[in-house]
Amino acid sequence: MKILVVGGAGYIGSVCAELLLDEGHTVSIFDNLSEGHRAAIDPRAQFVEGDLGDRQSVEKTLSIQKPDAVMHFAANALVGESMQNPSKYFRNNVGNGLNLLDAMVRTGVQKIIFSSTCAIFGPPEKLPIDETTPKHPINPYGESKLIFEKILRWYHQIHGVTFVSLRYFNAAGASAKFGEDHRVETHLIPNVLKVALGEKPSVEIFGSDYDTPDGTCIRDYIHIVDLARAHMLALGASKSDFYNLGTGGGASVRQVIDSCRKVTGRKIPVIEKPRRPGDPPRLIASSEKIKRELGWAPEFESLDAILESAWKWHQRFPRGYGD
Repeated sequence: MKILVVGGAGYIGSVCAELLLDEGHTVSIFDNLSEGHRAAIDPRAQFVEGDLGDRQSVEKTLSIQKPDAVMHFAANALVGESMQNPSKYFRNNVGNGLNLLDAMVRTGVQKIIFSSTCAIFGPPEKLPIDETTPKHPINPYGESKLIFEKILRWYHQIHGVTFVSLRYFNAAGASAKFGEDHRVETHLIPNVLKVALGEKPSVEIFGSDYDTPDGTCIRDYIHIVDLARAHMLALGASKSDFYNLGTGGGASVRQVIDSCRKVTGRKIPVIEKPRRPGDPPRLIASSEKIKRELGWAPEFESLDAILESAWKWHQRFPRGYGD
C-alpha cells in the first residue's frame, strides 16, 4: 500500500514508517519538524516538510502522493502544557486534524489510522480500561483527542471515510533505528535512562503514598514496535472502530526504576516529591478487543525487554538526535 505518515518524524511515527517500509509498503512522511527530528526520518521514505495548519499544503501533498491510507500522529501530547495552553491543543489536535480530514475528502483518500490516547477516559471507575469505559477526560489534551474521535464518526457517516482509532497510554522502548527523544521530556523511562547515562543527577518520584503495593503510581507500558504493528494491522480492518492497547499488567514507578537499574547496571538516585494533581493511582488498558478482532499479539510484554531496547538506543544516542 501507499501510506502517508503524518507526524512521521516523531517517536511513534518514525517507528511506524520504518516497519511499514520493512514490510514493502511505499511511505511518504509529512511533518513540520516542530516536535519531530529530521534524523528520525527513514531515508527510504519520501519526506514532505509541511504543516497541518496549511490546508493547501496538506491537500497538495495528498493529491501528489495519492495514498491508500493516512496514519495520523501529528498531535501535541503534553498533559501539563495542555492545562496551561488549551488553545494550542484544540487548534492543533482538533482544528489541524480537520484540515487533514477535509483534504482527504477533497482528494478522495478514504482511510485514516488515528493515534489516539487512553487519556480520553480520565480516572477510570474500574480496571482494566476497555472500549466501553465511560469517557471523562480531565485535561484539554484528552478532551482534544476525544473531540477528534467524535469528528471521525461523523466523517465516516457523512463522507464515507473509514477510520481506526488506537488508544494507548505509555509508548516505550526503541526499534533497531529509532527511539524516544522529545524536546521537552516528561516521560518516565527516558528520564530514568538519562540518569543512568549521567545526563541527569537523579530521577523524581511524584507521590509515594498511593494505594498501590509500593505506594507509587502504576502505568501500562507498551513497546513501540508492538504499537507500530497494531497501527499496521489497523490498515487491514474491514470497518471503522476504536481499539484500546496495552499489555494489561502495568508497572509502578519504583518497578520501572528498579528494572532500569538491573538493565543498565548503573546506580539511579531517586528524589521523592509530593503527588502531582490529577495523577490516578492505576491506569491499565485492556487489549482483548484488538487481539480478538485484528489478531494483535504483543511481542514485548516484559518490562525488562522494553527497557533493554530503550537502553541500547540511548547508549548509541546519549543526546538523542542532536538537533
